Amino acid sequence: MEPFEILLSTAPGLEPTLQAEAIAAGFPVTGVIPGGVTIMGTWPDVWRANLTLRTATHVLARIGSFRAMHLAQLDKRARKFPWGDVLRADVPVKVEAATQASKIYHAGAARQRIEGALQAFGATIAADAPVTVKLRIADDLCTLSVDTSGDSLHKRGFKTYVGKAPLRETLAAGFLAQCGFRPDEPLVDPMCGSGTFVLEAAELAAGLWPGRARDFAFQQLATFDPVAYGALTPPAPRASVLRFYGSDRDDGAIRGAVANAARAGLSDWCRFTRAPISDAAPPDGPPGLVMVNPPYGARIGERKLLFALYGALGTTLKTRFKGWRVGLVTSDGGLAKATGLPFLPPGPPVSHGGLSITLWRTDPIR
Repeated sequence: MEPFEILLSTAPGLEPTLQAEAIAAGFPVTGVIPGGVTIMGTWPDVWRANLTLRTATHVLARIGSFRAMHLAQLDKRARKFPWGDVLRADVPVKVEAATQASKIYHAGAARQRIEGALQAFGATIAADAPVTVKLRIADDLCTLSVDTSGDSLHKRGFKTYVGKAPLRETLAAGFLAQCGFRPDEPLVDPMCGSGTFVLEAAELAAGLWPGRARDFAFQQLATFDPVAYGALTPPAPRASVLRFYGSDRDDGAIRGAVANAARAGLSDWCRFTRAPISDAAPPDGPPGLVMVNPPYGARIGERKLLFALYGALGTTLKTRFKGWRVGLVTSDGGLAKATGLPFLPPGPPVSHGGLSITLWRTDPIR
């Protein structure tokens, strides 16, 4: 099987983090582009990337390219494309198209030509199709890709409760990596909401694959081999050691986080308790990492009301969490500074649901 280019997409701002994760996982990284990382690989690499990478949002397989200067040429070449090498005629597809600096400038018309070629192949076009074909035309080069993930990879497959302003799992994993989180150290989230940081940390410690509980679009492709896929056996889960803690003042959040942990098979790794910020305290044992995603003010409540909350958070952490590192995510640098914590220079802004959020980190608090 000849290797082909695979694009691992991620939230803008997390490209270096995904690059480091992919290299550590043994993928041959060939480049970093805005919004993603490219690797070379084969279909088993596509499967493994979907199953194991924590900071990727989609895995796109580049299935071919050709030049086209006008719509008639695009139509002709699309109809000659060997769709059956990758797609199944009995699985509906949808098409997305984008153009840039090309003679074919109408993305909608380009999409219609690809749809016509797929219908000639025998496939049904449907808005809710499980497989998406993507056409990108740049400098008159038409590149065809298949989204092998389906739903975004932040949907791990077991988390049904989400809080008022949830942080996506892929972002949480990226911020943990940027904080240098180690699976053998404790983690505390004193504003845990649905428990995303706690669960991501516990999964890392347990050695669990993030995609273990969900389906993927690649299972609907002609290239899918169930036997070979089944041979991708995950490592045996490590023995549970209780070291990941979340608290929140909201009863509903705690109930939801407990239920999310149970569905993920992580109940033995996590403890969630109802408590306000002022009651947050470190567990017995060595110091570790505090990760927190407080309200930003952009979505929940008024910004001015949040300064007291951030100030109380900072006071609690400075007085009770000596020796602990802190990672705080917010869209508002003024609120971060209101904690009074000794932050290092902030990380790069990361795109999240229409907001630009930033990770603020400390060295161990003294």
